[in-house]
Amino acid sequence: MSDITGNVDCEECLSSGHLPNRTELDVHPTVDEDEELLRYIWREYLHPKQYEWVLIVAYIIVFFVSLIGNSLVCFAVWKNRHMRTVTNYFIVNLSLADVLVTIICLPASLIVDITETWFFGNTLCKIVPYLQTISVSVSVLTLSCIAQDRWYAICHPLMFKSTAKRARKSIVVIWVVSCVIMIPQAIVMECSSLLPELTNKTSLFTVCDEHWGAEIYPKVYHTCFFIVTYFAPLCLMVLAYIQICHKLWCQQIPGSTSVLQRKWKSIKCSAPTPGPGEPVRVRTSTVCAEIKQVRARRKTARMLIVVLFVFALCYLPISVLNVMKRVFGSFKNTNDRETVYAWFTFSHWLIYANSAANPIIYNFLSGKRMRARTSTDSRKSLSTQVHNVDNLSRISDQMV
Repeated sequence: MSDITGNVDCEECLSSGHLPNRTELDVHPTVDEDEELLRYIWREYLHPKQYEWVLIVAYIIVFFVSLIGNSLVCFAVWKNRHMRTVTNYFIVNLSLADVLVTIICLPASLIVDITETWFFGNTLCKIVPYLQTISVSVSVLTLSCIAQDRWYAICHPLMFKSTAKRARKSIVVIWVVSCVIMIPQAIVMECSSLLPELTNKTSLFTVCDEHWGAEIYPKVYHTCFFIVTYFAPLCLMVLAYIQICHKLWCQQIPGSTSVLQRKWKSIKCSAPTPGPGEPVRVRTSTVCAEIKQVRARRKTARMLIVVLFVFALCYLPISVLNVMKRVFGSFKNTNDRETVYAWFTFSHWLIYANSAANPIIYNFLSGKRMRARTSTDSRKSLSTQVHNVDNLSRISDQMV
């Protein structure tokens, strides 16, 4: 499978100095020597080394943090109706993709990285990598939809009105498109043995890898894979968030700090004597609502930028290594195969660490504000106008 999606492809592991050749192991047809050979393989090649025990612990931590954290994100949005906003729908979709890759793909990836063997048969050899690539595609497309939604809402609010219904339709489209465009990944995955002499005696050194036929096909596929699932979406999202930040922090838009300050000073200077002060209270509440809205949008923008940054950082190593290996044919004749193996293994772990990091980011950058909403939902407005403005503020304040 594509290395960008996780650890199922162990070709780089088996070609990285860990695979014994036939001369080295002196393979003989007798049963005793075959058993001795298997013990030698386990002792010298498959038994976890010290740094691999660290990797196992790191995988276990990521598994539980990702599974529990992303499940809590989904449960929180499902349980609290006021949290069912457009951005939160997309975040739940991102969490579902993370749960999928954590439950189905992470255990297989850990076993392959440690044992350098695919134990799960030819059918799962096609299914697991396919689900991994779907998860990557869903994550990228979801982040892109979030960036697009925020870009329209903040930079061009009159061009497109985002609704929860449209968000749900977009999520369905994301999954359908991801399932379709990743079909080639399932087609080319096949099991093969790197020690044919032991095929009937053990499943050790059975690999699940791509079989394309012509050499040009994997180069074209993985070049397109890198552009479509990483480089192009990342560039577009960076441009979108640059414009969003410029709009929220630099430009004199309605709701910006300087404009709100001028409105506030105007209200204070023109405030009448106590008595019929309803218009002043209305204007004051309106300005307060605008202040809350711009603060909520800035907070949401910060959180989403951090999510995007962590995603780009975690997927960068495996994306680069995958292109170097699949497109340029690197690492075939390298002298430092142990280092190459370690880089691929660490890059695989980073992918799953990204799934565990997302719910932590949501909690630290938006959790307090989300919890604070429960204490403000019951406040009554001073007038119908103030009530409408407060609703607008509440909606923007819930944009997680």
